[in-house]
Amino acid sequence: MQQSNAYIITFSVILTVVLGLLLSGTSQVLGPMQREAEALDKKKQILGAVISAEEISAMKPEEINAFYSSRIASLVVDINGQEVTEQDGASVTAETVDIAKNYKKSAEDRLYPVFIFHAEGNSDDVSSYIFPLYGAGLWDAIWGYLALDTDMNTVGGITMAHAGETPGLGARITEGGIQNRYEGKKIFSDSGELVAIQMQKGEGKDYDSEPHKVDGMSGATITANGVNTMLKNYLGHYKAFIESKKNSSAVAAAY
Repeated sequence: MQQSNAYIITFSVILTVVLGLLLSGTSQVLGPMQREAEALDKKKQILGAVISAEEISAMKPEEINAFYSSRIASLVVDINGQEVTEQDGASVTAETVDIAKNYKKSAEDRLYPVFIFHAEGNSDDVSSYIFPLYGAGLWDAIWGYLALDTDMNTVGGITMAHAGETPGLGARITEGGIQNRYEGKKIFSDSGELVAIQMQKGEGKDYDSEPHKVDGMSGATITANGVNTMLKNYLGHYKAFIESKKNSSAVAAAY
């Protein structure tokens, strides 16, 4: 039986309202769970720069949260290395800074989180400093976390992730075998210049004796170049803070 236009319009409106209410209710129910999952994943990535993936995978979510709370302190700095505690009248913390949104701002206007890995129960006993990274790969965003030892020069570890790099090629930046190549490398030259670390073109060469180079990924030159740019840029943005810590360590060592 053919329905009138009024019936069809009324039915469509009711259906749209009902579906809208269902979607809104689902979003309210699942929203907190999604945010918790995102926060947990972020903690895993941060911790991945200082402890092994095997250790993290062996932990339950509540254990990861507890470990993070007991071993990670944090602060936010500006490009001049000065601590920032509020912006536009609102307090800011390293955990709540959205690196992707900040990336759209000029480097001078961004907030720069710093995560500090310390001995359990003693925030003064620092093992390493962890710095977020963000950039562009071949197809989409890439990001990560790089840990520096307290000499503020030696890489203790790195984690990297991507939004859409090619499986088996650029996507390999998430693999432990690739990330392990950065451990022990140096970001400053002997003369004190920030040179970061460059992933080389091609794969299969030995760069163990070269402190600023790591082996590349076959067929993923553009992603590798994106990683190189990301490292150089973000270490440059953190340079003032890094050098302030280097200077502090030098003064402490002198006494």
